Amino acid sequence: MKICSWNINSVRLRENLVLRLLKKHSPDIICLQECKALVADIPIKSFSKIGYKYMIARGQKSYNGVAILSRVPFKNEFAVDFASLNQARHIAGELENGIIIHNFYVPAGGDEPDEGKNLKFAQKLKFLNDMKSWFNLNQSKKAILVGDLNIAPYEDDVWDHKKMNKVVSHTPLEIDNLFEVMEAGNWIDLFRKTQPTGKLYSWWSYRARDWNTADKGRRLDHIWSTPDLAKLNSDNFILRDIRGWERPSDHAPIFSIFDGISL
Repeated sequence: MKICSWNINSVRLRENLVLRLLKKHSPDIICLQECKALVADIPIKSFSKIGYKYMIARGQKSYNGVAILSRVPFKNEFAVDFASLNQARHIAGELENGIIIHNFYVPAGGDEPDEGKNLKFAQKLKFLNDMKSWFNLNQSKKAILVGDLNIAPYEDDVWDHKKMNKVVSHTPLEIDNLFEVMEAGNWIDLFRKTQPTGKLYSWWSYRARDWNTADKGRRLDHIWSTPDLAKLNSDNFILRDIRGWERPSDHAPIFSIFDGISL
């Protein structure tokens, strides 16, 4: 089984990029974040024509939005309104083989890492705390969690740890909260399972004049799994070159491969 996660930053604007990725790399399942569209406006007909006939999604006009496209049907689906924001930031579905897939778009948190001064940062911390509480009560086997979690937890997940440790997405408070979510759900970070050290980035700012040369990236996008599935995980990779496609998302798609799983 090959699964992909990609913050697409408008699925309608970048429909052709999604189609290009699906045709070239053929994941069984792709999880999209920041779709910025109502569910009815996600171009499922285009995706269905090339084999992705099944979709579960939560949509929101112009903002947020999460969707899971699949070659195989879902047995059921659900969504949780973490932090009671009434925003489309989570969707989950169970495949017929019993695997549950969670797709998250965690709030970015604004610019100032102070929950007293910055409401967006406070909402991000509440979102993470609600995730922790939910997974404490709903631990499961055969589960995968993907998405733009808007936190780069390790030193090698940012271009400069010392310069970034007071910047939202890499502050100790956010990182501690993210690790608590991982512990609550017994999650394993698959990318750091196969590559414990070394720089890994999935996001590069639009502000950089030459993002590739400057290479001031962050690993904001993640794929986690429960230990039973982690044993079957054989490869994880980031398609950095796609960040350089015409009119790209500022995120690159990330992939995980699991051996011995039939869909």
